[in-house]
Amino acid sequence: MRPPPLRVWVWTAAALALVVVATLLWRGSSVAATDSTTAPEPAVPDAAPDGELTEAWTAQAGAPLPRRVVEGGRVLVTDEHGFAALDAVTGEEAWHYRRGDARLCDATAVNGLVVAVFRTADRCDEALALTAATGVRAWTRNLSLRGDATLASTDRVVLAAGPTGVVVLDPVGDNVRWRYGPPEGCRLLGSDVGSAGVVVLQRCPGTAALQLRLFDGSSGQARWTRDVAVPEDGTVRLTGADRVVGVVAGDTLLLSRADDGAALPELPLPAATGDPGTELLHQAGAGDLALVWARGTVWALDPATGVPRWQLPALGLPSTGEATGTTDAATVWVPEDGGFVQRDLATGTEVGRSAAGGLVPGGRTAVVGPVLVQRLPDRVIGYR
Repeated sequence: MRPPPLRVWVWTAAALALVVVATLLWRGSSVAATDSTTAPEPAVPDAAPDGELTEAWTAQAGAPLPRRVVEGGRVLVTDEHGFAALDAVTGEEAWHYRRGDARLCDATAVNGLVVAVFRTADRCDEALALTAATGVRAWTRNLSLRGDATLASTDRVVLAAGPTGVVVLDPVGDNVRWRYGPPEGCRLLGSDVGSAGVVVLQRCPGTAALQLRLFDGSSGQARWTRDVAVPEDGTVRLTGADRVVGVVAGDTLLLSRADDGAALPELPLPAATGDPGTELLHQAGAGDLALVWARGTVWALDPATGVPRWQLPALGLPSTGEATGTTDAATVWVPEDGGFVQRDLATGTEVGRSAAGGLVPGGRTAVVGPVLVQRLPDRVIGYR
């Protein structure tokens, strides 16, 4: 038999070399380093929480948790290299997404999606969105954010923030809507996003006051600017931009109207207790009210006047209805001593109660069918 022609050997060698190169490239690619699964749509029971609840499951977080961990009927838990979506009833993993060659910068849940940014070197440069219910990929894009960038979100707006500026993304699409950097000589002290828009707090030369600015979340157009007096001890930070814009200055919460930035009556905060769990300050919107929790007390504020419609002792921020899409719900669940209390949003009157022991202060509550989910800084607990 004749040996194959030389060209056959050349083609064979080239094909083998191509296979070897492709294998090496694949092994070094992000595709090979990605471990992901998907799941069917969740079947959330159509039932309310029982009168007696117990701790059904606990999930530890290996990375900072987003403010809202419930989206699309799933519970989001983050770790160093990605995140997992849990079944809200059982606490078992439904799907996950992890990158062995990258670290998670931050993640947020909004509009039925989980939006996350990963750091492959010294910058947070790879962003993606997965459907919260199933884990199916919605989009992927490259970004160029600082390595310490954080994410926050509200309806149709994702805010990527750092000490040198902010970038606003469309979570449903993948486009960058607008960017903001402080003027030359100014320093950004904080930023946040909520139903009112995107708010930044900055210090500029030539004035002892801080500058508070609110921008339209979609267009980036500046809505208003106002000065904020700095307390003697210099402690000041943003608390949120839902229904009203809040800045905590020492032991006082400074409030601004969302529409024009007009100053609302100051809200004195209870004295500090030294307990880290109660020192946290959370703000959210529910119905037409702004909910604020700090130092063991929750307030339901009228956004037009800043006057509390009701206030009472609480162990954390009540549910807001965002997780299930019922932002106009007539009631909220408030974590209190001895369990979760269902209260009328307009008046704070008790309309139901679910007893539960061992509630930890400092959490944010969400409702998924018969399950009350408590988000703490380092873990998530499901009560059923």
